[in-house]
Amino acid sequence: QVQLVESGGGLVQAGGSLRLSCAASGSVFSTDYMGWYRQAPGKQRELVATIASGRTTNYADVVKGRFTISRDNVKNTVYLQMNSLKPEDTAVYYCNLNRIFWGRGTQVTVSS
Repeated sequence: QVQLVESGGGLVQAGGSLRLSCAASGSVFSTDYMGWYRQAPGKQRELVATIASGRTTNYADVVKGRFTISRDNVKNTVYLQMNSLKPEDTAVYYCNLNRIFWGRGTQVTVSS
């Protein structure tokens, strides 16, 4: 059984920063794929960033250069550092493990 718990969301002004965390528990290994996705009201869930076992990262074009994904395999935690936030980044952000398990999400709201 895997459990993912996100934290770090909140309200921030445009241009500000937030750092999201996702703590994983259960059968989690350093070789697992982990990712952040987001879903804005009325829109489909979309990929934001992923990090593979070899720490290879991948980003959606709209966040490249602003967001950074990282992981701490000792703590079984993945992070998403979000800088230069824009109102269009407003969404519920979800953590994903191996494209199978999902957290409950954390709300990020960016005001203009």
